[in-house]
Amino acid sequence: MKTLREQYYEKKVSASLAAKMIPDKSNLMISMGVSMPPALLKAIADRAVTGELTRLNAYYMHSSAHASESILTPEVVKVIKPHSFFMSSYDRSIEKQGSDLGQRWMEYVPSTFHQVGRLMTDTLGADVFIATVSPMDIHGYFSLGTNSDYGTEVARKCGKLILEVNSSMPRVFGEALIHISEVLCLTENNCPLLEVLPASPQSVDELIAKQIVEMIPDGATIQMGVGGVPNAVSKSLYDHNDLGLHTELLTPGLMRLIKNGVITGRQKTLHRLKHLFTLALGNKELYEFMDDNPSLAGYPASYINNPSVISQNDNMISVNSALQVDLTGQINAEYLRGREFSGPGGQLDFVRGAYASRGGKSFVALHSTAKGNSVSRIVSQLDGPATDPRMDTHYVVTEYGIVNLKGLSLSERAKALIALAHPDFRDQLGYAAKERALID
Repeated sequence: MKTLREQYYEKKVSASLAAKMIPDKSNLMISMGVSMPPALLKAIADRAVTGELTRLNAYYMHSSAHASESILTPEVVKVIKPHSFFMSSYDRSIEKQGSDLGQRWMEYVPSTFHQVGRLMTDTLGADVFIATVSPMDIHGYFSLGTNSDYGTEVARKCGKLILEVNSSMPRVFGEALIHISEVLCLTENNCPLLEVLPASPQSVDELIAKQIVEMIPDGATIQMGVGGVPNAVSKSLYDHNDLGLHTELLTPGLMRLIKNGVITGRQKTLHRLKHLFTLALGNKELYEFMDDNPSLAGYPASYINNPSVISQNDNMISVNSALQVDLTGQINAEYLRGREFSGPGGQLDFVRGAYASRGGKSFVALHSTAKGNSVSRIVSQLDGPATDPRMDTHYVVTEYGIVNLKGLSLSERAKALIALAHPDFRDQLGYAAKERALID
């Protein structure tokens, strides 16, 4: 019987040879964000350019710069068709390039985050899955590190599993491990992980965050989404005690709360003393903090983002951002200027899970205006889809206040939300509400 190390070297190949293992006209699932494998992506793109591939369907969430330099280029997208479950700036860029030429270069697939792994495997069929992983340990296990998300599920169910081993990828516990016996082949590529730091919160973000922080009790379990307000909330929690963490996204701000003893997990009702997440995005300090850290546990989004699991955390607090809120309480967090801007991600998962928690609260926050106060974000009707249906919305927060929409009638909702709008738009919104028969 071969040793683990012998199995490793038997399966180790160049990136170009690994790419040749991907069948033409198949469904390729790609790990997201930080764990998108640059060497494999380049080798796959090279096959498309040379004509070795005639058609490949690529599925993923939130592409990285590595994708923009390989598979998301004009010459490649005509062969490797990108399908995104959550649009990044790189996805939006290539979509626009195609649209300007009257061509569709990008497909967007709507899905809430906790269902993506199931869609990739059970609905679409994952012929191949590629991901960046940590080096193999003495027991034969690699770690998905920054990205358990859909990767854990797809790695278990795909037809062929191809890995890119990177010494910079942290080794993370939880359900983030892959054994060498599960791997078809692997390549090595030791390069720095992509770093993305959130922008500093604006003064408006801090005004909104202050209102939310006052409603977070000691001992609560928190989830922070993407955007200025969640980042500002993270920076304002240092006077809190014994918070727990059950979050989709692990960020530098949350790391600092752990390091400073604010997040301890001592009062959690689920996975006590463990800090749970499904994906991480940040800087080198965060990735080094994650490495071999027994207090952290990466779990798939099918678990972390499942509302029935989220709700098992007492006093669950969810903080997310939005682009628009209409006068009935519908939330648009994904659609902007007539196009899909991002995706639902896990927002609705946590909106529902937090409210179902005993003592839980879900906050959706937004600036009252955009474009230098020329556009109201409190609107009569949404410009796009409702990321969060009106019956699910709990607390809405702007710099002008906070309202709990649960239990309010349509007229009460309209009046309360108009009061959260910028004063310059309140009369206009009032007229619109009357036209829609929401208020007298």
